Amino acid sequence: MINIKEDERLNKLNHSCAHLLAQAVKHLYPQAKFWVGPVIDTGFYYDIDLGDQVVKEEDLETIEKEMKKISKDGKKIIREEISKEEALEKFKEDPYKLDLISRMNEEEQIISCYRQGDFTDLCRGPHVETVKEIKYFKLLKVSGAYWKGDSNNKMLQRIYGVCFEKEEDLTTYLEALEDAKNRDHRKIGKELEIFMTDDLVGRGLPMFLPKGYILWQELENYIKEKEKELGYLHVMTPCVGNVELYKTSGHWDHYKENMFPMMEVEGESFVLRPMNCPHHMMIYANKMHSYKDLPIRIGEIAHDFRFEASGALKGIERGRHFCQNDAHIFVTKEQIKEEFKNVVDLIFDVYKDFGITEYRCVLSLRDKEDKEKYYPDDAMWDQAENELRSVLKEIGISYEEEIGEAAFYGPKLDVNVKPAVGNEITLSTCQLDFCLPQKFDLKYVDKDGEKKTPVVLHRAILGSLDRFIAYILEETKGALPTWLAPVQVKVIPVSSEYHLEYAKEVFKTLKKHEIRVELDDRNEKLGYRLREAQTKKIPYTLVVGASEEEAKTVNVRKYGSIETEEIPFEKFLQNIKEEIKKKRH
Repeated sequence: MINIKEDERLNKLNHSCAHLLAQAVKHLYPQAKFWVGPVIDTGFYYDIDLGDQVVKEEDLETIEKEMKKISKDGKKIIREEISKEEALEKFKEDPYKLDLISRMNEEEQIISCYRQGDFTDLCRGPHVETVKEIKYFKLLKVSGAYWKGDSNNKMLQRIYGVCFEKEEDLTTYLEALEDAKNRDHRKIGKELEIFMTDDLVGRGLPMFLPKGYILWQELENYIKEKEKELGYLHVMTPCVGNVELYKTSGHWDHYKENMFPMMEVEGESFVLRPMNCPHHMMIYANKMHSYKDLPIRIGEIAHDFRFEASGALKGIERGRHFCQNDAHIFVTKEQIKEEFKNVVDLIFDVYKDFGITEYRCVLSLRDKEDKEKYYPDDAMWDQAENELRSVLKEIGISYEEEIGEAAFYGPKLDVNVKPAVGNEITLSTCQLDFCLPQKFDLKYVDKDGEKKTPVVLHRAILGSLDRFIAYILEETKGALPTWLAPVQVKVIPVSSEYHLEYAKEVFKTLKKHEIRVELDDRNEKLGYRLREAQTKKIPYTLVVGASEEEAKTVNVRKYGSIETEEIPFEKFLQNIKEEIKKKRH
């Protein structure tokens, strides 16, 4: 989707359309007063004070009609320059404009306004030549917004819109917006009963419902099995830690602002943990290790807490609680290359299972000029960054370098994907760390009998399970592959009176073979029950009636298809078990 703010022509057009919106609002609501109306990535908005009146979604069409009427009039948009004193006089009835003028630099004695017919707005510009150029626009939504973003101030009404040069571009954009809305994991999560949120529990603290937890468990079991095959040892560690633990690791100095506040208990200070590496360092330090023990791969599906700003929260994609598919691999320097390659192989093996084919690999490096953000050891950083470059070159991974995106303790490889909705996100990461093993004084006994410090690879394959679920819900529009679907089969008897016994027999057999199945024997019309199964995006619906009972068959309808097929029930059972086993998508 195009970034309107970054496109010079569209930026100017949308800026002008924001003024057209304000003019139309002033015609319809003479009492209106205006704060700001900037261009944003997705179009524009204007914050407006309408006094006691409220603009509803259904009112946007009326405002659009007035905007089109003004546009057809074709008035020129004229730039005017006035003194600060004149501006204060001109906008004396609008406290919001007076606030803007009063906060301008003393040097700004000349202030620009733009006039179009009977409407003049304070603005730096630039704008298009006439209102006639503003033809193809759409008002998208209305919401509340505090003046200056401060909850102590008055709530204004924010009207969003978008404008294009060509009608077909607007149509294409609106179709993309509609698709994005239908893909939004928050909408899908509610419709399919995957997760819920409630302010009484806390903002950014989602709760997985039974169907969502099935999906969560399938992912947990899937990645744990992959890791067990590769020699990972799984652990469980607490969700809180002593502040001294994070001071030792360095997270307290570098990450404190993202943590929840301290809790004081019996003279000790605790925090909800934002990451798991300090706990895993302590597990390694629990006993002395020999070089023969390494690599040691410690894995955990770990609950973490970060205090994200409320404006950044987004369903389960970005919350204040999430579960990381985390692991720390303790290696000798000689083992870095092979273990790093193994992690990369695991990432792309998982992506193959989920049909993820488009991604971007980023080597995230430190910014040498930022002395505060990164652990101060130039030799350590040079060694770690060169090690990663060497490994990536040897295993043939093409990547881009990004300065300033490293963790505070070391460089990392991030694998980024572009989701169906929103901006690029990091799914998987592997970080090379010479720093924390030194901070925790970790050791192993080498073959020469000397104690040496291991190197650690921090890695996450699915990232956080929460974000990964959000990603696949949006990619699939909620039509999950059968092996992941919370309900895999819906069994529907044609008549609950005459065909229920055979339907129950099919249901029990599927359940016995660990197929997630539901029986819909409600006294509703068959068409209604079929439509509901499709709405819930259940992979397979089996309809059984008299002929199916007699022949021991099932009438199969796959989600997304209007075709049905009558096949022997035993064959269906065999097919679906094979599909689940092979994790087809």
